[in-house]
Order: sequence, then C-alpha cells, then structure tokens
Amino acid sequence: MIPGQAGGLNVPPLKTDTACVHGTQLFDPLTGAVSVPIYQSATFRHPRLGESTGFDYSRAINPTRSALEETVALLEHGKHGLAFATGMGAVSSILKIFSPKKDAPVHFIVSEDLYGGTYRLFNEYYAAYGFEFSWVDTSDIAKVEAALRHETRALYIETPSNPMMKVTDIKRCADLIHRHGALLIVDNTFLTPYFQTPLGLGADFVLHSGSKYLAGHNDTLAGFIVHSGEDYDIPLREAQKSEGATLSPLDSWLTLRGIKTLALRMEKHQSNGKIVAHWLKNHAKVEKVFYTGFEDHPQHSLSAAQSRGHNGMISFYLKDSRDVEKVLQKVNLILFAESLGGVESLITYPLVQTHGAIPEAMRLAAGVNEKLLRLSVGIENPEDIIADLDRALNFP
Repeated sequence: MIPGQAGGLNVPPLKTDTACVHGTQLFDPLTGAVSVPIYQSATFRHPRLGESTGFDYSRAINPTRSALEETVALLEHGKHGLAFATGMGAVSSILKIFSPKKDAPVHFIVSEDLYGGTYRLFNEYYAAYGFEFSWVDTSDIAKVEAALRHETRALYIETPSNPMMKVTDIKRCADLIHRHGALLIVDNTFLTPYFQTPLGLGADFVLHSGSKYLAGHNDTLAGFIVHSGEDYDIPLREAQKSEGATLSPLDSWLTLRGIKTLALRMEKHQSNGKIVAHWLKNHAKVEKVFYTGFEDHPQHSLSAAQSRGHNGMISFYLKDSRDVEKVLQKVNLILFAESLGGVESLITYPLVQTHGAIPEAMRLAAGVNEKLLRLSVGIENPEDIIADLDRALNFP
C-alpha cells in the first residue's frame, strides 16, 4: 500500500501496482490527456518580472521530469525524488552533500561486490577530493561494524549485490550506522520499489539506475535519488541543477511509460528467473548458481523478511572457464550485452564488462572470476530462454 494521497489526488491510498500505472497524476489537468505530456522545451515564459509559472529552465526543473520524480518518490515511500541522466549521475550528486575538510576525510563503507562503474567513480575520482572508501562484505554485519571509523559518514550498499547476489540486512545496517551518526544509502536497482522499499527499513537515501527495471525496455538511461530528509532536499537539487546531469523530457516520459508496467514485468521476471535458475542449477556444465530465490541461498530468510519477491537476476559459474567464450558466441535469443532489467534477456561477462574497473585481487575476493556469467532473465517465454541456454551449453 502506498501511504497517503497520491500526489494530492482525490483518491484513497493506492496499492503499489495501481500507483505504478497512475503515478501522482491521473491525467493532465490542462488537456485531460491520460499520458503525461512531453514538455520538450528548454525554457519557459515568465508572466512578468518577478513572477514564474514554477518552471524556468529545464536543466533545473521540467514538468515531465517532475511528474516522474514524484512518481518514483511515491513508489519508494519517500517525500523527494530527483531524476538524473544516468544512474552514475545520481551517485555522483549524492556525494556532493558530504564535504571533506582539510585533514578530515569523508569515509564511506561500501559493499565490496557492486557495479564496477561505482568503484571507478569512487576510487578514481572522488578519492582525489578527500573521500576514503572501505570495501566490505556488507552481508556480514560484523564486518561492517569493524570497518567503522570516527570519520565514517555513510554506509553505501547494494542489496542484492551485483553480481554475487548477496543480501544485506538493511534494518540492522540502518540501526548501526545511525548510532554512529552517519547515513545509509541503498542502491535498490535490482529489486525496485515493487519488491523492496529501503526507506521503510531505515535507509536515508535510495538510489536507482532507472535504465534497468524501472524503465524496463533497454531504450533509455536514467538515474534516481529518493529520500525524505528536508535538510538534504535543497542541497541535492542544487547539485542536480549545477552539475546538469538532469533527465531529458523525452527520457523522463519513456521511464514513466515503463513504470506503468513495472508490476507486471517484475512478476514475470521473477517467475522466469526461478524457472531458469533451477534449470541452470541442474546443468552438467554449471558449477554453481547465485540466485536469491533458492531456499539454500545464505540470506534467503533475510531476503524473504525485507523484500516481497525476487527479480530475474542470476549469476553462475561454469565448471570450465574455457567454455565462457563458447557460450557467449552461441546464445542467440539471449543477447550478449551489458545492462540488465529489460524485457529482453541479456547475458554479461562481469570480468571484462561491468566489473572490469575493479582490481583483480578485489574482484577475486568478491567472487568475480573468469568462470562467472551474469544473466538478466527477460519476460520471454521461459521455455524459449531455456532452449537457447541449452543450445549454447550443448557442446563437447
């Protein structure tokens, strides 16, 4: 159930799947259009000196983007949403609310297996500006506590993690980091607000690569920050406006359109993922499958307690690393491509694609080795997905 009124609409509190369809705007009040208009305008006319319609320049604020920001905030049970041109734009902007001082670095504890682009941004860019990062298996709360320092300002987690599908206890992490006087940032890309709402578990900020499940069609890039902290809203919007990594009107509309079917797609991703994961688990050429929906997953009970379902994300080790190239060449319906969460099934080789920026020792410690493949199961018929995998794995 989405709490409160949907953006002030005269409707009762909405179920999540209904909120996905309608967002915060049942129709355009000016024209009655049931689809949010694409306001493809860079600038907006002022009625007179000192007056504004509320919209001045699209880098700062645009009606289509505002409708999307309000919708994502509604789904995440947050007060404020900000939409960015990419997920990395969102990550970069959130770091702007932390200000390193001379001889006083800003320290982050970060999930050790997470998207490689985040590692690159942190270590190759923000480390030069007074930020320090400790990379930890955040599924182990004792390791998180051991990594705390006096200057720790935030805990940044992905759960489930990418690509090893580890699950971190959001509530315990929130309690721990708040006792320390710091903040919790949760990347919710893999489960979306349809299956998991971290703010309700104590997180201070939720991040998304909206290019993935939220938009859902592999046709646009987007990123989001959602939060409820009044003290952070103006600084984040100033960072968003000043850096200029804001989402365009067209991409905002595409993402809004994608969210309308989020509930349907996530249910299909989940059911397909379960079928494909069990099939892979029993294949002779597969050594191990990482999937949060397995009852023998180390954090299966935690996943069931803090989320409402699973996605279509599966990682697996082949028994022989020499088979990786053969599989990637032989898949046909499943596309060998980066990204995830779209309606099409995609397969990725994290070692050289999504996690190529991470140092070898760190990658191997996290489990990202030469035998690992990551599969984003789409919404095709599961029999067709399995048939394609069977052909790709059917070699001497």
